[in-house]
Amino acid sequence: MKLIHWWSKKKKSLMSACLAHALHDGYTDGLYAFLPVWQAEFGLSYAALAIVRALYYGTMGGLQIPADRALRGLSPRAALILSTALASAGLLIMASPFGFAGLCVGLVVAGIGSSIQHPCGSMLVTVSYGSASRHPLGIYNFSGDLGKAALPALVAVLLPSLGWQFVLGLMAVLGIALSAALVPLAPAAPIRRAATTGVASGQGRGGFAILTTVGALDTATRMGYLLFLPFLIHGQGGDTATVGLALALLFIGGAFGKATCSWLGERLGVVGSVMVTETATALLIAATLFTSLTPTLILLPLLGIVLNGTSSVLYGTVPELSDGDMGRAFAVFYTSVIGSGGLAPILYGAIADHSTQTIGVLASAATAALIVPLVLTLKPHLSTSGAGPYGKAGFSRRWMSRWIGQGRQ
Repeated sequence: MKLIHWWSKKKKSLMSACLAHALHDGYTDGLYAFLPVWQAEFGLSYAALAIVRALYYGTMGGLQIPADRALRGLSPRAALILSTALASAGLLIMASPFGFAGLCVGLVVAGIGSSIQHPCGSMLVTVSYGSASRHPLGIYNFSGDLGKAALPALVAVLLPSLGWQFVLGLMAVLGIALSAALVPLAPAAPIRRAATTGVASGQGRGGFAILTTVGALDTATRMGYLLFLPFLIHGQGGDTATVGLALALLFIGGAFGKATCSWLGERLGVVGSVMVTETATALLIAATLFTSLTPTLILLPLLGIVLNGTSSVLYGTVPELSDGDMGRAFAVFYTSVIGSGGLAPILYGAIADHSTQTIGVLASAATAALIVPLVLTLKPHLSTSGAGPYGKAGFSRRWMSRWIGQGRQ
């Protein structure tokens, strides 16, 4: 009976982290559906639009480490509810009749809220499952993609018939409802953090630096392309609902890519799988520039698989290359990738403003291509002859057998 209760607590912890992750990632990528509306209403250039978006994304990324340090004394329940309540409050401020200033302030407040969720949720799953946390972390990562697929599509469907402020208000209500749902699920006691086995050597730290750089460039590619996708769809004759469909197709592909890239990683290793996915990303991004609307919509799920799936391989490698403090390692990794995701679109937007939208999209494709030679330098830092935690098939089978054995104990 005690064992059943223990497993129940772990599943509740995982569920609470996944629900929060799905909502916050849905908030983050749901904002893309508002970009054409905000551009028209406030007369923004591509670069200015990227800066407005970066108020949320940059705040969320820049506060990952401070949030992890400042809130270590809080229970996961309190931290996740605080995170969701702040994000919802930010959306309500954005929806209020304060014009452009209210939009900017609300984006910052929502970003502060979302900065708490990632390190808290990742650490909760890691501590709850211990040495068997890789698969639950994959579920946690996957849950974010479910939110990315659902909320942007919902927003795009509602925007043509409802005002954008009203749609933001509905999103805030969803966050308030989730805050209530977290009460019986998330643990009420603070997490006791103990140092975990990690790589403390200079070589290990060097590998972690490469990993975070690859993650930052991968995110820059994804966010840069997402900046232009609504306008690309409009340029091909699509309306607002079609933009929502395009985002949903891309994110559904991304969710499927989590499983696909994990399977690919088991056979090619971290380095090989990243090389394959980034090469495919660059080629598919370029292809959507030269297709009409229907072929583009057909390509988007395929692009989503490689555009979003790479992150699961990179994310799962963080514990191996951390220095033992996995909470801080996840915070640093998220700071790198989210900060890049906030700043890179500004660069791509400026490129597009001074040239064309096509050049801006090609710049994001070139970033994916740049990752291919860079990830080769990660190989000496990984276990199993550079294969990493997804390593050779035999290593993967041994790990899976050990995980299943722990689950039966």
